Amino acid sequence: QVQLVESGGGSVQAGGSLRLSCELVGYRYSNVYCMAYFRQDAGKEREGVAVICSRGGTTKYADSVKGRFTISLDTAKTTMSLQMNNLKPEDASLYYCASRIGTMTSLNENDYRRWGQGTQVTVS
Repeated sequence: QVQLVESGGGSVQAGGSLRLSCELVGYRYSNVYCMAYFRQDAGKEREGVAVICSRGGTTKYADSVKGRFTISLDTAKTTMSLQMNNLKPEDASLYYCASRIGTMTSLNENDYRRWGQGTQVTVS
């Protein structure tokens, strides 16, 4: 069974750093795929944060996190990481990882079918 297993997250003061990771477990299909992080606050729509694709390592970031967040992908381990630096209170949210087959660097949640369980990030 294919699933996304998330780790990381937690609480940090503003200006601090956190690292999220997401492993695509049991995946034995195409080696051309993309993995992304989204975040969602209660009562709000899910927001795309960053995406990375296995072919060429292409990335895309939301404007709100550019220069502060860095996404990476270990294709041998099918594990994605999101390094979050200089965190702001507005970054606090429930973060979800997602995956899709293909090469499209999409930050639209409708383009993803497989989702992780979510991990909380708190910034005070």
